[in-house]
Amino acid sequence: MKVIKKELHIKTMGEIDVIDITGMVEGVVKDSGIKNGLVTVFIPGATGAITTIEFEPNLVQDFKDVLEKLVPKTGRYRHPINGHSHLRASILGPSLSVPIANGNLILGTWQQIVFVELDVRPRSRRLIVQVVGE
Repeated sequence: MKVIKKELHIKTMGEIDVIDITGMVEGVVKDSGIKNGLVTVFIPGATGAITTIEFEPNLVQDFKDVLEKLVPKTGRYRHPINGHSHLRASILGPSLSVPIANGNLILGTWQQIVFVELDVRPRSRRLIVQVVGE
């Protein structure tokens, strides 16, 4: 069994910036040479998240609206400045694993992998992509 780890670097625009990273993850999988296995994408940080969505502008806006309703920025939080960012990230989660078959990610037709910036300011983010398989 082979294990390949690569770091990806992205710049975000700040709060609830949703970035399609599917192509970047596909590139890591292709470069790994692994044909069958699993890829995991992980954000080391407490105010970022990884998930899947149909990356379509209206749905991305709906996603942002739902996050604001679930965990409003103007809520009363004991953690100053960005408590809402931490809570949103905790709900969404810091990682995602996707199966690989024949060298391809097994994703639904309208399913993309996205990084969600939840901090209150633009950030430079480091994502860890680990591919395991044969």
